[in-house]
Amino acid sequence: MHRSESENAEPDKTNEAEVKTETITTPADPMVQVEADLKAAREEAAEWQDKFLRKAAEFENFRKRTDKEKIDSMTLAKSSLLREFLPVADACERALQSMEDGENAASELEQYREGVELLYKQLLDTLSRAGVVPIESEGKPFDPHLHEALSRREDTNHEVDTVVQELRRGYLFKDRLLRPAQVIVAVKFEGKSEET
Repeated sequence: MHRSESENAEPDKTNEAEVKTETITTPADPMVQVEADLKAAREEAAEWQDKFLRKAAEFENFRKRTDKEKIDSMTLAKSSLLREFLPVADACERALQSMEDGENAASELEQYREGVELLYKQLLDTLSRAGVVPIESEGKPFDPHLHEALSRREDTNHEVDTVVQELRRGYLFKDRLLRPAQVIVAVKFEGKSEET
């Protein structure tokens, strides 16, 4: 088998060079490309900055709105609680007026005591409706989460670390401590031994 002359001849090197130059494009001016990239980056940065500023403004408006709503709800809660105390104030006013009208001092004193008892009951009822409950302390074990020990007393009638006396009542509000009870706590009796 004979090969034709065109097959035996080496491939034309000029054709290969032309093929290679066709696939590789000549680069554009690098400064123009850098300036175009810089312009695109600046536009993108401006877009992101605009989005950021809008989101920041939205967040600030949201924060102001929630702060206002929080203040409004606190004001509403306080006003509804204060409204509960108005009948107590009315009862105090009536009690003071009745003291001025009385003629007999002994009966006035008894009426005054009854009026104060009534006011106290009405006040406790109002507090109870609001969710405030007094802490029962006397005779109970001392609890540092509910009681504030103002002093200790040697006592043979009570167990050690038991509340002997309540000086100021404590209160819970919906199972949370509103104010601790101020108490006196029993300690071990250290009686003096007699010398013989």
